[in-house]
Amino acid sequence: MRYSNYRNQPDIILLIIITCVVVFFGVNFAPQIGPYLALQPATALSHPWTILTSLFVHANLWHLFANMLTLYFFGNALLQMVSQRSWLIIFFGGGLAGSLLFILLNAGSYGYVIGASGAVFALGGALAVLRPNSKVMVFPLPIPIPLWIAVLGSFAILSFLPSVAWQGHLGGLLVGLACGYLIQRGKFRF
Repeated sequence: MRYSNYRNQPDIILLIIITCVVVFFGVNFAPQIGPYLALQPATALSHPWTILTSLFVHANLWHLFANMLTLYFFGNALLQMVSQRSWLIIFFGGGLAGSLLFILLNAGSYGYVIGASGAVFALGGALAVLRPNSKVMVFPLPIPIPLWIAVLGSFAILSFLPSVAWQGHLGGLLVGLACGYLIQRGKFRF
């Protein structure tokens, strides 16, 4: 594992957060663009770009805030351990895997899936492997808990909420866990 200095590189986390905020307000201002960005399994073949654009669309302010806050903390922690290129592969690989798993398990569905949760779970999954015993605070718990418990516990809890695309979370988490494992063994070099 290597640690690098990223001062001369663009702040990819901030760019992703800004993009999500701009898209959120853009879709709220012009709702007719939402269906062209959100992923629908039934139209994924005719609208393939939505497999990735859906990562930047969020349902409401809480959805946006929760994903961006987690992205900020998990993203910065992981970016201290891997190259920017590896980070982008994990983030977008997790988002892509989440979208594809959702399509696979909901073939023909006209329901929409949106949000960066799958990509964020990929970052969390990688961190859970690389730094499993790091302590994190999770609302509403008053004490810090090990990172791996926070990541897997969040997945388990969110999977039972209505209108949550748990398939996207699972796809991202599996990519993150696999990437973390490969990084730990020196087999993920980008």
